[in-house]
Amino acid sequence: MNKMPSPSPAIPGAEIVARFAAIVGERYAVTDPTDQVPYLREWRDLFTGRTSVVLRPGSTEEVSAILKLANELGVAVVPQGGNTGLVGGQIPDPDGREIVISLGRLDKVREIDLNSDTMTVEAGVTLERIHEEALAVERMFPLTLASQGTCQIGGNLSSNAGGTAVLAYGNARSLALGLEVVLPTGEIWNGLRKLHKDNTGYDLKHLFIGAEGTLGIITAAVLQLQPAPKSQEVAFAGLASPEDALKLLQIAKQRAGRQLTAFELMPRIGLTFAVRHAPGARSPLEGEHEWYVLTELTSGRSAEEAQALLEEIFTEAFEAGIVEDAAVAQSLDQAASFWKVRHALSEVQKHEGGSIKHDVSVPVALIPTLLERGIAAVTDLIPGCRPVPFGHMGDGNIHFNISQPVGADKEAFLARWDEANTVVHAIVAELDGSISAEHGIGRLKRDLLPGVKSPVELEMMRRIKATFDPNGILNPGRIL
Repeated sequence: MNKMPSPSPAIPGAEIVARFAAIVGERYAVTDPTDQVPYLREWRDLFTGRTSVVLRPGSTEEVSAILKLANELGVAVVPQGGNTGLVGGQIPDPDGREIVISLGRLDKVREIDLNSDTMTVEAGVTLERIHEEALAVERMFPLTLASQGTCQIGGNLSSNAGGTAVLAYGNARSLALGLEVVLPTGEIWNGLRKLHKDNTGYDLKHLFIGAEGTLGIITAAVLQLQPAPKSQEVAFAGLASPEDALKLLQIAKQRAGRQLTAFELMPRIGLTFAVRHAPGARSPLEGEHEWYVLTELTSGRSAEEAQALLEEIFTEAFEAGIVEDAAVAQSLDQAASFWKVRHALSEVQKHEGGSIKHDVSVPVALIPTLLERGIAAVTDLIPGCRPVPFGHMGDGNIHFNISQPVGADKEAFLARWDEANTVVHAIVAELDGSISAEHGIGRLKRDLLPGVKSPVELEMMRRIKATFDPNGILNPGRIL
């Protein structure tokens, strides 16, 4: 079995830091510990790091020079986008041996090609800006995340981000036609092609998408755009059970096909947390229900078409006794308020104390089984805990989160993270699911990987890593 190479164990000294700083200029080499703080802590406070320098290159050529020098010196490098990752892959280790490359200054939209329906952007462009640029030319980029105002496209691609529109458009891997990548040696691969069909050997871009910065640093991408919809209709429904949500999903898929662009499931406690803690959030329905579903339909023709489809779906669901109550957004502002509840679910759990997180997927048909068995298992393990499972039911991805019991000690609760992981992941494995649906592996789930990947799979991954990064300088200790 191949062993992962290790970079130098030494902390980069002042002379080495000066050589790196010379590449980007002193202004863009962050060495003051106070100024470094935003780059060294992730938002859930699970990982905190230390570094000698945060480098903020302004071009692909500067990224290349940094990696070439790092490879020569054996200095470990951690690439970072908007620092919204949830598995610790973007945070340097606390020993201070790793330097950080923040890609936020690579923020140019290089080209919008309307005839090809593509946008070529640099890695540091935020997802929100990509949405705005696309809409300005009557196009849409479908990748949609709660963190889109902060997250950057390089990180989205490196983690193969999912989000709320995977049901209709696929994850980040499905939305990129070409990449520009700097390899650990400093070599630049220009794969910025706009081709939908290219059968000339290995499709190299897919090695870097989802690799979490362990094989190369994505510096630019060609993104595939879609026509901007004429209408997006949103409904918020209350149901008695996940089984009913599954029945509603089947009706929606049969009626709407690819016009069904989102189908999000959330429990009553999640809605309660959102209304309690998210400014301006309120329940779209008057009564309380055990489960809720947010449904979105789009139409390329007219608002009337999407509205008619939505009415057909919910008429059938009401007649079948599947839906207890529903509200259809009557304006863009009201639709945004419905989405506000859904997007707030991760953040608001922080206000309820400790939260043990899971990002899992199972076949869509087995989501009710996952929820029934998972909720029973974690409440048996930690009496009084408050399960808050929610997420993308349409593609089988559930964020099976667990909030601490009311009044419990937060640290004592979080100390049981591994126990809860073991229970939930065991159920996921029995249901032939995945322990990481869209957040990646990073450092958080690295040690769990051997339990879900075969020795052959792990060895192939190690061989790929060793081929691209023989000195092991790029994001070492992540994934593998």
